[in-house]
Amino acid sequence: MATTGGETATPRRRIGLFGGSFNPVHNGHLRTAVEVLEHAGLAEVWLIPVHVPPHKDSAGLADAAARLRMIELAVAKTPDLRPCDVEITRPDPSFTIDTLDLLQERHPDIDFALVLGFDAFREIHTWKDYERLFATCDLLVTSRPPHEVRTGDDIAHFGKLPIAVTRGFCYDDHVRCYVHNSGHRLEFVPVTALDISASHIRGQIAAGHSVVFLTPDEVVDYIDREQLFRSSSPTGTH
Repeated sequence: MATTGGETATPRRRIGLFGGSFNPVHNGHLRTAVEVLEHAGLAEVWLIPVHVPPHKDSAGLADAAARLRMIELAVAKTPDLRPCDVEITRPDPSFTIDTLDLLQERHPDIDFALVLGFDAFREIHTWKDYERLFATCDLLVTSRPPHEVRTGDDIAHFGKLPIAVTRGFCYDDHVRCYVHNSGHRLEFVPVTALDISASHIRGQIAAGHSVVFLTPDEVVDYIDREQLFRSSSPTGTH
């Protein structure tokens, strides 16, 4: 532990930011959050529901307050996972770089790492200020069915990315991951492949079928009480 002027310096916490529609949150999201937290040695993972998704159709998207409440219920007994309302309290589209800028301004003593699925990462060159994003935080890229991330296949995974994404990174044998020229890391994190999607859950609910064991019981009960996702034509995003 470092010292400054004879005093012991408090180590910086490293926190994962896991964004998404969470429409609704389900066991695939939650298991991914837990496994990334353990693999990367994070202090916490914050689950951030988007307000206005900039890259996806918002049709069929439940109210932001309802999606946040479902996350609160889902993680209530898991203290290392926390809901975060940073995006739903802002009226603008939820661009990741803007969220990072705001959180770093609010929490200058925290190092943030962005958690995202391999499918989203392959499209990151379409995101706002994606090159500045690489220089702002670490990236923890996970499996997302049908895209599998396996241990030891970092070079193969990296080779599937657009040149716009790969430039600026090089593989560091000492830390066994890719490192950006800013010093931030890109890690591929294998997680249990639970092929669960929010769109499937919404479809099951609209058809009158059970979603038990797809999402926590507390979320199932909340969806039932609030009569969410009863439309006969479920649409939207994962």
